[in-house]
Amino acid sequence: MFGLPLPLLVLSVGFSIGLCFHAVRTGQDTFWLWIILMFQPIGGLAYLAIIVVPALFRGRGARTVAKGAREVLDPHRDYREAKAAADDSPTVHNRMRLAAAASELGRHDEAEALYREAAQGVHAQDPALQLGRARALVELGRHGEALALLEVVEREGEATAPVSLIMARAYEGLQRVDEADRAYRIAVERIPGLEAIARQAAFLRSVGRSGEAAELVAEIDRRAARTIGPFRKEARAWRELAARG
Repeated sequence: MFGLPLPLLVLSVGFSIGLCFHAVRTGQDTFWLWIILMFQPIGGLAYLAIIVVPALFRGRGARTVAKGAREVLDPHRDYREAKAAADDSPTVHNRMRLAAAASELGRHDEAEALYREAAQGVHAQDPALQLGRARALVELGRHGEALALLEVVEREGEATAPVSLIMARAYEGLQRVDEADRAYRIAVERIPGLEAIARQAAFLRSVGRSGEAAELVAEIDRRAARTIGPFRKEARAWRELAARG
């Protein structure tokens, strides 16, 4: 920055100060001040693209791009905000939000404990809490416990699409192949997106049905080719899971 001609240097500094003022006035995280000031003018341009422009247009695409960029620059932001809310007011909603944020960071032990603690009293049979806890248990390899929760949810008439996918993963972890196969097929029929297809492909490859798995990988490739920018990284990740098995 200091190699810039004086007029451009003054302009860059003024631009950065203005953005810092905006960040303070709008209550943005303080890390933005460091990015703006330490990485002039790139930091200021990033702030402009991620915070200011989406706020002006409020479009879904702009919000998606901004969310993806925030996750790259500050992946713990959602967790920090959820933890602050739960510490301030430990409601079931706030605990669920914190559990989801912990799960996104791979903190499945913490997520499982939060869901378990929230599922008390009148919320003991809350299907959203049970489903969240079952998902965390599957990630922890505690498939039998997860399946027991999911069977309760299913008996209560809450057999939603996400239940079928987590149940398929629990059956797979318990090596109940036929039941996992049926559950994966149901999940793929009910759930849009690539996760269910990718996990079914990985399952099929693991039980020696490589031809069927290859067909699903090809389907993922076809869908990924139509995927727009912000979702391409996610599509690649599911494709890698499907191909790896």
